[in-house]
Order: sequence, then structure tokens, then C-alpha cells
Amino acid sequence: MNIVHHQATGKRILFANFPADGHFNPLTGLAVHLLKLGYDVRWYSSKSFASKLNKLQIHHYPFNKAIDVSNGNFDTVFPGRKKQVSQISKLKFDLIHAFILRGPEYYADLKEIYSVFPFDVLVADCAFTGIPFVKEAMRIPVVAIGVLPLIETSKDLPPNGIGMTPSYTITGKIKQAILRKIADRIIFKAPYKIMHRMLDEYAIPHCKENVFNMLLQKSDLLLQSGTPGFEYKRSDLSKHIHYIGPLLPCNANKYHVQWFDERLNRYKRVVLVTQGTVEKNINKIIVPTLEAFKDSNTLVVCTTGGSQTAALRKMYPHANIIIEDFIPFNDVMPYADVYITNGGYGGVMMGIENNIPLVVAGIHEGKNEICARIGYFNLGINLKTENPLPRQIRRAVDEVIANPVYKQNVHKLAGEFEQYDPAGLCASHIERLLKTKTLTKTRKIWLSEKVN
Repeated sequence: MNIVHHQATGKRILFANFPADGHFNPLTGLAVHLLKLGYDVRWYSSKSFASKLNKLQIHHYPFNKAIDVSNGNFDTVFPGRKKQVSQISKLKFDLIHAFILRGPEYYADLKEIYSVFPFDVLVADCAFTGIPFVKEAMRIPVVAIGVLPLIETSKDLPPNGIGMTPSYTITGKIKQAILRKIADRIIFKAPYKIMHRMLDEYAIPHCKENVFNMLLQKSDLLLQSGTPGFEYKRSDLSKHIHYIGPLLPCNANKYHVQWFDERLNRYKRVVLVTQGTVEKNINKIIVPTLEAFKDSNTLVVCTTGGSQTAALRKMYPHANIIIEDFIPFNDVMPYADVYITNGGYGGVMMGIENNIPLVVAGIHEGKNEICARIGYFNLGINLKTENPLPRQIRRAVDEVIANPVYKQNVHKLAGEFEQYDPAGLCASHIERLLKTKTLTKTRKIWLSEKVN
């Protein structure tokens, strides 16, 4: 397909993302919005997103020198990951191999892209480790998009990554301060040292901060998907961080036929369950949920993400169970009473937007931080495990439906979501940044000429 680029503004924007659906999909709506405004928008990412980008009519630059760890195939690309048993050891391994060490490879690719497409700004998800190279080595402004819970360290909160909810008592704050030091100086010391040494090799300045703060501080802006109502209170939020509301994917299918099953209107209780596209082990949440409600008066709508759909249909041919590879969430969520998930950030945002209380069960890949917020804000029940039992799921669903507090809290937060125009806010921030940078650059040239 020949991609038509709009040149009305003369400004060129390159999008980039860590190669996972949860880091790519939320940015698509923004990219299409900017394209419609007249920006020349192109995208650097894994070849696994080529088809989606083609449908969006956005030019795609695939990873060349960068190792592609798309959609969680870490175990295949890095066999050593299978030896990591604990949550912490897996997180450290992923930080080093999937994130930190990929930064210089992204930089090499981005320099080649710049030679043919001299982009004016990079828009990247907040976990894209090419950010410091673009900002410091290429001297190009960067807008980071927060597709995860807010990653900035705070004096008011426990350290990122352990899924611990905050305490605002004096004792709690002291404990959290100690834990932050332990996390930075002991638990994550090895990956952070690797990152600092790597940055030194490229003469990129840093303050020996942790990887989360480094990516944030090297961005001109961090535009955080979500709203303050889904974040812990903090007194030290950086000034370049702005909430934009829930940034949701673009629907590229112009001829979408709405999904519907007449059983949605036949059952008094409807449960939607998914593990997303990354988690392939159906025994974690899908099977326990189907076991919990098979042959019951609860309709279970299950989306597998393409993992073992046919096998699951043979195992669960029950009249109250629907199993599909994919179902557009906007089609099914209006019917759901409870949303069961491992805690993908985008899916959680959509669930809240559709006024559905949640039951969540996820620990790895940062899911623990998302699930912790669900429990903390009483938007549902956090089962605090990767492998819930059928009886745990059944009890949690019964509790969420019986207790109106969960539905009320979700409804309140959904109302807060409605106050935001995510794509419009992002576009305004980006436009102001580009104008500021252009004025600053013009002033520097003028001063230089005046001196000479």
C-alpha cells in the first residue's frame, strides 16, 4: 500500500514503542489523531506491528539492529529467563535483557531512520529505552506516554515494581523510605549499574537514578494515560508530568461488524475474562474461571487472544460459556457485570470506562502494580496471585456483584475519565513543545549571529 503523508504542518513525528501490545495499542489513537491534524507521522517498532500500521496508513520502520522481543517472547529470545524463579529475579532479568540492553540498538536504528526521516520529535511509550539516546545524543525532544501506572519515584510511596500499596502514616513513610533504598541499592543494583555504565559509554549524563526515573527525566514531557483518581497521592509530582485521561487504541477496521451473542440478554450475570495476548498459559486465569462457572446461571465470555481456543471449546462446550479468539471490548463490555483479568493497563482502563468492577490476578510484567491499585481504590478485588483457584474467582465475583461499593467507585472514576480528551490533550502538549523548541532554537541562532 502506498502511504500518503500529510505535510500541512511541516512537522515530522516519529512514534516508537517497546514491542508489546500494551505499549503499542494505546498510542495508535494518538498517532491517527496527529496524522489527521497534518503531521507527518511514522513509526519505529517490531515487525509484528507492520500489519496494524499498514491499516492505519502509517509508514513503518521495523527493528533492524534491535533484538525483537515482541509480545513477551522473552523465554524464546533469552533462554536464561526460564531459570529465573521468583518475581524479583524475573523482573531484574527483564530489566536488563528486554529493556536496558536494547537502548543502544534502538539508538543505532533511530540514527539510520533520521538520515531519511529527520523527525522533529519522538513520541514513545514510557518504557522505551531509546529515550535518553534521542534526547541527549541526538538532541531531539521526546514525549513519553505513560502506558503503565505512573513510574516516577515518590517520597510518599513504596518503590516501583513490588506491587505494594502506600501508607501515609509516619511509620509507613519511614518503612517505604527504607524499602526504596533497599530496592535501588540492593535488589536492583545490578541492572541499574549496567544501565549507568552503558550511559557513560555514550557520554549521556545521568544522576545514577533508577531506570524508571531516568526514562522519565530524559523526556521533555510525560503524558500519563489515566487520571489522578487511579493514582496514589504524591506531593512531589514532577512539573512535566500531565494526566491526559485513558489513552485507548484506534479501531482501524472501518467495516467492523458488531459482535453479539443472544445469550448476553438471557443471563442475569455476565462475566468477561481475558489474559490478553501476551500470557499464553490458559491455566492461569481462563481455565479456573471456566471451571468456576461451568453449568451455572452465570454467562462467561472468554477471549483467548488466540491461545488454544479450539482446545478450550472442546473442554468447555457448556451452554453458558462463550469462547472466542478476540472480541472487541466495546461490543461486550456494556453487557458485563464483572471483568476478570490479569491486569493489563489498557484493558483495565477500558473496563473502568465501561463501568465494570474487576477481579484481577496478575503479578509478573508489572501487573502487580496495576492490580494493587484495583484493590487499593476498591474498584474490585485483587487476588494477589498469578494462579487463582476456581473457588477464589467464584467468591470474588460473588462479592464484587453483591457489594455496591465496587460498582460505585468504578462509576465515580469513569465519570472522572469522561472529563478528559486524551488525544486532544496530547496534541496540544506536543504542539506547545514543538513551538517552544523552535523558538528556543531560533533564539540561539539569532544570538550566535549577533555575537559573530
